[in-house]
Amino acid sequence: MPVKKNTPVEKTTLTPSERALKCAELAYDKKAFDICVRNISRISSIADYMVIISGSSDKQNQAIADNIRTGLKKFGKVNDIEGAKDGRWIVMDYGDVLVHIFHDQIRRYYDLDGLWGMAPEVELPAEIKASRKESDF
Repeated sequence: MPVKKNTPVEKTTLTPSERALKCAELAYDKKAFDICVRNISRISSIADYMVIISGSSDKQNQAIADNIRTGLKKFGKVNDIEGAKDGRWIVMDYGDVLVHIFHDQIRRYYDLDGLWGMAPEVELPAEIKASRKESDF
């Protein structure tokens, strides 16, 4: 059978930074807000990147987690997911990337943003960076 030329080869692995940015994109696709990606590699050995995401409800947080899991499936399985059944605070462990999906008020209470504030924030695409919670007017 002849081999097609100029066929793009799909990438099957991601660098830690590519994986973190892909998590942010996939969360944004499900209307997540206040998405923050931090490079924690120089201050912690638990992972290279931390992605912190807010959602408005248990169902939305579960949908965000599911979209990340299925969107990254072709690049490797998630090592562990905690809190998916409850949906209030979901943690996804990809080894090199930790993803935290919070109810907004729980995120404020635990303040991972402040706790990891010394870690440099990764520049996100403008539309993701601009995603903020809509006012409740």
